[in-house]
Amino acid sequence: MKNKVQPKVTLVGAGPGDPDLLTIKGAKALAEAHVVLYDALANEELLSFAPNKALKIFVGKRKGCHAYTQDQINQLIVDNALTYGHVVRLKGGDPFIFGRGSEEIEYVESFGIPTFVVPGISSSIAVPASQGISLTKRGVSESFWVITGTTSARKLSKDVALAAQSTATVVVLMGMGKLDEIVAIFQSESKGEIPVAIIQNGTTPQEKVGIGTINTIQEVVAENKLSSPAIIVIGEVVGDSKKRKGFYKELRSNQNKVLVYGK
Repeated sequence: MKNKVQPKVTLVGAGPGDPDLLTIKGAKALAEAHVVLYDALANEELLSFAPNKALKIFVGKRKGCHAYTQDQINQLIVDNALTYGHVVRLKGGDPFIFGRGSEEIEYVESFGIPTFVVPGISSSIAVPASQGISLTKRGVSESFWVITGTTSARKLSKDVALAAQSTATVVVLMGMGKLDEIVAIFQSESKGEIPVAIIQNGTTPQEKVGIGTINTIQEVVAENKLSSPAIIVIGEVVGDSKKRKGFYKELRSNQNKVLVYGK
């Protein structure tokens, strides 16, 4: 008699892009998967940790191109768990940082299916760190904000305006399409000279970096042809990082000249 399938779902954070930044626990979960549902921001090299016979299903979403709606993804997780057993839901970064991971877990649990969560290394912290940018630093920044650049209503989060009033480091995810609005908000707070870094495809071989100030970052983006997926980091810690001090020293001594930096 055929053994009854034991459904289970493990939500795994894939990390910021570099496959070596997957956690050991995440790799172990993948090794036991019967099905892997993976996102666009999850490095496909991570699928090698799953058994060859495991089903691998791409359910990624990019701007203007969705393989599946969120409701369809939720149902796919449940259907595959009930049919095959252990489903690993592989999501970029950490699944609970703007990853809708909690929504997926709640949906799965409504069917009585056991769920487990393996946290991932969030791109909001790891990508700046890979460029030598410490989001907090004694005497420079006492805290940091991590904000979505685009809400579910496709608007810029109102928290950006609040963060612009603080002295904290501000990290904006999914914000490239709202860069003009972000710049205008910080300029309205008389913070045109605050350092900014934009890091595209962080921690991967395709990484591109542009640095400047609030007043110059739009030109930097155009010059370096930067686009999504990218992280925007705003704050004095950008200029204080060891890699950037020389650049910002020169920038501030050439106020009438726009300097552009690319990796």
